[in-house]
Amino acid sequence: MARQPGGDAGAIQIAPSILSADFADLAGALAAVDAQTDRVHIDVMDGHFVPNLTVGPAVVASIRPHSTRYFECHLMLTDPGAYLAPFAAAGADGCLVHVEVGGTRALVEHARSLGISIGIAVSPETPIEEAFAWLDAVDLVLVMTVHPGFGGQAFMGEELDKVRAVRAELARRGLRVDVEVDGGVDHATAPSAVAAGANVLVAGSAIFGASDPLAAAAELRAVAAPR
Repeated sequence: MARQPGGDAGAIQIAPSILSADFADLAGALAAVDAQTDRVHIDVMDGHFVPNLTVGPAVVASIRPHSTRYFECHLMLTDPGAYLAPFAAAGADGCLVHVEVGGTRALVEHARSLGISIGIAVSPETPIEEAFAWLDAVDLVLVMTVHPGFGGQAFMGEELDKVRAVRAELARRGLRVDVEVDGGVDHATAPSAVAAGANVLVAGSAIFGASDPLAAAAELRAVAAPR
């Protein structure tokens, strides 16, 4: 049975992205922010779907013994289906696949057969309506608030219209699906993301780039709390 994200149902979830952590001490970086972590966000890039290379299943397997948190692997890959099983075997609790890749039904069914959670991600160029067909089949919808591929980009506030739209559609259908934002999330942008309907916040440099990552994560949770 895969782990479940921390926090109460409907509460804001903080998902530190290891893309901005010290790769020489990933275990230490995760331990340092564990008390304010609900999910660990792992960006997987293949140099084809996005112009960057990051980590594979071996890295996930190496850090899995050092954290009991929910691991979500964001598969920015041209062929995510070939890697669902390896990442599940390495210790991923869930994977996110991009709707732009296509073959979403087969990817969802494959993930379910592996016993892991599955989410769909939408890049800035993609209309959010392309995700609507899968809302009743997935656990999470990720709205990218930067162009996928690199950390440290500026938050694209216009993408919050997609968050509002997907949250409204979920409410209309009576579905309980997490809505996540990833890219440029920090103490200034997080409140707007939550107000738009996001409940999962991926933050990389805003946490791991701070002099005190744990305090930064705690502050992010505090400023993002619905008023």
